[in-house]
Order: sequence, then structure tokens, then C-alpha cells
Amino acid sequence: MGLLAEVEEFAEAEGLAVMGVVPQGAAPMPEDLRSLVLLGPQGAAFWDGFTQSPEYRDGQPDPIDRWSTRIIGAMAESMGAQALFPFGTTPPHPFITWALASGRAFVSPVHLLVHDEAGLWVSYRGALGLREALAAPPPAQSPCIECDKPCLTACPSSALTGAGYDLAACHAFLDRLEGASCLSGGCAVRAACPLSRSHGRVPAQSAHHMRYFHP
Repeated sequence: MGLLAEVEEFAEAEGLAVMGVVPQGAAPMPEDLRSLVLLGPQGAAFWDGFTQSPEYRDGQPDPIDRWSTRIIGAMAESMGAQALFPFGTTPPHPFITWALASGRAFVSPVHLLVHDEAGLWVSYRGALGLREALAAPPPAQSPCIECDKPCLTACPSSALTGAGYDLAACHAFLDRLEGASCLSGGCAVRAACPLSRSHGRVPAQSAHHMRYFHP
């Protein structure tokens, strides 16, 4: 079994997916590393597993970050890799730069990252930094090229459009009764992406994230 296949097997067992590979030279990375493997939620399998975890059940803050630290940290230790996270460091690791360098994430018409499989539901729970060189798969084509771009008109408050993102207007909308569906089901713009609709993310996961975004 090749190294990347081994990572994929480890990830799948925990409800995670390989979201991209960044080879050395494609983007800045910590010294002594020759490649990065980006990891993110694998549709409904991620939420099913996470909700059975002690981090979800203990009532303490930041359960998904703590779960990610434990799970990806254990993966890294078992493989002799370095665990890297998009939280907990100052300055933060450049996950957006890494995502774009992987050739599987792109800038969408609404300026959010879009992934070739996860669509606008793309997120990264961490990365494995490897001292071995991995060749990145051939770059994907941006899914937005042949898309009707429903994201451009999906925001019920017009806070997120091709012109940019009005954070204050978004929060103000979520405070009103009309914003209840966004709070319970996640951002309407992200959900409108055709790839998002096929990714298998459950509404409970979106609601969880929205409670942190808009307490």
C-alpha cells in the first residue's frame, strides 16, 4: 500500500477524507516537510462519528477542534508525521494557501473556497505534514466553470454575493425570524452549490457551526 493510500484508509476510518495534497515547492510549509495531506470531513460519516466522541458529549468548548487535535494527532503519531491545524497557532497556518496549492480548491464566484468534491461545504480539520515527497494528483478543473452559479443569488439577505460579503448584514439577518433557516441548516449560499448538495453534510453539523458563528 502506498503512503497516500495509507493516509486515505486512516482518514476514512475516522470519517475524514483527503481533500488535497500539497507537494514541496507548491506553497510554503514548515521546515523539514516535503508534502502536506489536507484532511476534511467526509460527508455524513464525519458527523456520525463525531457525535459519538467524548469531545461532543462533555459539554466543553470547541469540541470539533479538540476532536480534530486528538484524531489527527494520533494519525500523525502513528505515521511519523507532523499534525498541523487551522487553529491554535499564531500566526495561523496558511490553510487557504495550501488548499489553493493542492489544485482541488478554487475561488468561487462569491469569493469563498470551493472544492472539487465538497463544493462550498469545504472545510479543513487539519493536515499531515510528511517528510516523504508525495506527488500531487493532476489538478482538478474548477467546478464553477460549467456551473449555473446559483451561489450568486442564493443569499436571502444579499449579504453574500459576487460583490463580496457584508458580515454585519449577515449577522443582522440571522437575528431576525427570517434567518432561522440559515441558523438551522447552514449558509444558504454554501448549500446552493450543486456539489454541496451531493456532499452528504447533515443539517445538524451546519447548525452546530452556525451556533459558533452566530451565538
